[in-house]
Parts: sequence; C-alpha cells; structure tokens
Amino acid sequence: MGNRVLYTLLYVWVKTCALLPMGILYVFSDALSFIIYRVARYRLKVVRRNMRHAFPDKTEQERRELERRFYRHFADYIVETIKLAGISHEELLRRSRLSNPEMVKPLLAQGHTSLILMMGHYGNWEWFTGFPSCFDGGLKVYQIYRPLNNKAFDKLFIFLRTRFGAFGIRKKDVVREVVRLTREKQPSLFVFIADQTPSPANLHYWTTFLNQESAMLTGPERLAVKLNAPVIYADVRQEKRGHYTVDFQLITDRPRELPENQITEDYTRRMEQTILRDPANWLWTHKRWKYKRVKSEERRVKSEK
Repeated sequence: MGNRVLYTLLYVWVKTCALLPMGILYVFSDALSFIIYRVARYRLKVVRRNMRHAFPDKTEQERRELERRFYRHFADYIVETIKLAGISHEELLRRSRLSNPEMVKPLLAQGHTSLILMMGHYGNWEWFTGFPSCFDGGLKVYQIYRPLNNKAFDKLFIFLRTRFGAFGIRKKDVVREVVRLTREKQPSLFVFIADQTPSPANLHYWTTFLNQESAMLTGPERLAVKLNAPVIYADVRQEKRGHYTVDFQLITDRPRELPENQITEDYTRRMEQTILRDPANWLWTHKRWKYKRVKSEERRVKSEK
C-alpha cells in the first residue's frame, strides 16, 4: 500500500474517531489499555526493567500497580492524540491549560527573540500544540521533532501537531532554522522534548536521573548558549483524567554566564521532580537507558586512538 493511500485511510479513520466525545473515547481507552497491557504486553519487559531500576525501594506490588496505571495513561495518550484531529481549540485549551503564559513577556521585553522551552514525555505532550494562541506579540511556537520512519504516519502527526498554529522543525534542520529565525528577529519559542536518549555520537554529559547513570541531551543548552536565549522548563501536572496544567519555570535568562552543563543538569532535576510527583504519566516504554557510561567511554577512547 502506497504512503498516499495509507495516509488517506489513516486521516479518514482518525477524523471519524475524533468526532466522538471524550467520554466515549475513554471507554475505548479502557479496552485499549487491557489489550496493550494484558494481551499484547507491549514493551512490558522494558517498562518493568525501567521501573525496577528507577524505584528499587518500591515493593513488587507497588511497581505492578504503577505499571497498571501507566498503561491506562498510555492508552489515554493514544485516544487523546487521536482527538486532536477533531477537538475544538477552546476545549483543547480547557483540557491542556498553560497557567502562566505572561512569564514570556519580560523576556521578550529584554530584547530576546528566541526562547528555548525544555519539557519531557509527560502527560500528553501532543496536546500542548494549542499554546500559540496563549501568547501576545506575535510569538510563534516551533516544535523540534524527529521524523517517523513511516511517511504516512509522519504526515499524520505533522497535521495533528500543526493544526492550531504551531510549526515543526526537523531535528536535522534545527540549528539552521533557529539561527535564521533569530536573525530575522521573529519572536519564537522552540520546544525541545529533552528527556530522550541522545544518539551514540552525542553522549557528552552524564548525570543521575531516576536512580540511574543517564546520558542527557545537551543540544538545547548548546543552542541556548549560542543564541544567548533564555531557557524555560515546562512543568506538567495531570489534574484529572484528560486535564493537564503546564507551568512555565525560568531556568535562566543568562545562559552564557552559567557553567557548562548547568542548564542540562537543572532541567534533569526539574524533570525528575515532575516524574516523581506522579510516575504513571511518564513514557516508561522507551529504552531510556540503553547506553552505559563505561561502554560509551570505552568507545570514545578507541575512536580517539
């Protein structure tokens, strides 16, 4: 099946499902959660290994309850993302509320045109695409993303993520596009989901994250220093099912004055606090700790010889 045909089928299916009210979609989510967790056992070994290492002091029963809650939230994430195709802008902002959009005003007033926003795979990060309307002064929102291998699914997600005025920048184009927009003095908020694993070539900074030695992405910090751009953290909280609140927290408005890796470390500590407040809402299925520091250091030494 060609990508164009597959995209058309996906688009029609998603648009049709998105017409259903959230209450009905959550009924489907409950069934989907059972299928993913109990039947397909989707990445269950990865989830259990991640949770076992992150929470060694929890009992087995406590971790099982946490994984059950995670899969319920994961199914909610799926149906909520589908709902993006049909949800109204007003309902989206009621369900995914930015508590303090005004905090960017003094940063723009200082003459900054580029702002770096760091967040994680927590809550429903796809629902934050409605935020462009929250800001005054022509501030545009750009999401940094890694294209999906399947072109039909990639096109579908681009449609969902840009429906309410946000823009996408592919990861490989981020430096060129951010520098261009900065030179054009276009007020811009660049959104990085920064809790994912760096590529093997970018294992530059290691710290402790969720009780484990973890390599952290340093790209957002390096870009902030290059542009002298303020860095903001998005603290996400689930108020109840299908309702999220985001609080912007300033990490720094003087990135060039900070020691190397301090921004990345600050982000890591804030992200960890967000997760520990309610761990079930983080994306435990990704292989966050697939690289080990000793092995990566050995590879680096060999490459330098």
